[in-house]
Amino acid sequence: MDNTIKADTRVFETYPQIEMHKAHFKNRFGIVLAGDVYLPVDYATKKSPAIVVSGPFGAVKEQSSGLYAQEMATWGFVAIAFDPSYTGESSGTPRNVASPDINTEDFSAAVDYLGQLDYVDRDRIGAMAICGLSGMAITATATDTRIKAVATASMYDMSRSISRGYRDSYTDEEHHKIKDYLSQQRWVDAENGEPAIGPHEVAFDENGEIMHTKGLPDVLPENPNPVLASFYDYYKTPRGYHQNSINSTGAWTATTPMSFFSFPLMTNVKEISPRPLMLIAGENAHSLYYSQDIYNEANEPKELVVVPGADHVDLYDRKDLIPFNKIEAFFKNSLQ
Repeated sequence: MDNTIKADTRVFETYPQIEMHKAHFKNRFGIVLAGDVYLPVDYATKKSPAIVVSGPFGAVKEQSSGLYAQEMATWGFVAIAFDPSYTGESSGTPRNVASPDINTEDFSAAVDYLGQLDYVDRDRIGAMAICGLSGMAITATATDTRIKAVATASMYDMSRSISRGYRDSYTDEEHHKIKDYLSQQRWVDAENGEPAIGPHEVAFDENGEIMHTKGLPDVLPENPNPVLASFYDYYKTPRGYHQNSINSTGAWTATTPMSFFSFPLMTNVKEISPRPLMLIAGENAHSLYYSQDIYNEANEPKELVVVPGADHVDLYDRKDLIPFNKIEAFFKNSLQ
């Protein structure tokens, strides 16, 4: 545990009564993960339940996950928000790589860390994730029985999204085109000795050709797609911009999608039961169907919370819309 905070770059309102410590710990691949541990006011006097938090995909702990973890500390939980492998302040090279396997392991590594703290009850640990890390949190919970409950907000299945497109819209021809593009990109990377950057979710232009975009645009185009506009508003403006966030300043490696084609997430979601699962999504979120489909797939106990009037990005930081009362009740009941 490192109590030194060189510079506080969190993009959300911080609570002076909530103590935050820096943490570093290894996953089973030897990658050193960086986290921010949020502590309840009376943490040193007892063993408390704990929650591991991460996401969204391409975000860092100073953004949405830190906001959630801080709130959880006010409810009496020790909560850690961490940067996934290869991103933010966590180690791993090359930078800006994602993997369904490694990023799932990151959640279990955070459980390893929390369970060794003197003031944490290792039999009462839960997990929470936002957006694209939610699939990894659910996958980790299905296998790691030390995680006693899992909740998600604006859940995204990154394997499904990357390999099948929005609402499974890729045609067989498009699916093959993407795989061939990724395969050929490996020749380029091998010859250059370093990975190129590119889109983690491949799109096609009006001629059916792959669009070689590289992250969010620096300037929002006229009449933008509403989903693009909402992501831009969070990551590219003072609302949520952070220099360590891939979505704010860069892009993933171009071959990142390969592992998501090969390894689906959440195939064992039924095995979370009898531990509880809660899925939270905005009524107007383009991603709502992911939470609905996993809810239908999972066994009891499970709960789907649809937030009226909210879109996908609203659940990153809109405290007036995030149903913190339901999240608090869920974890307090689940981690008794």
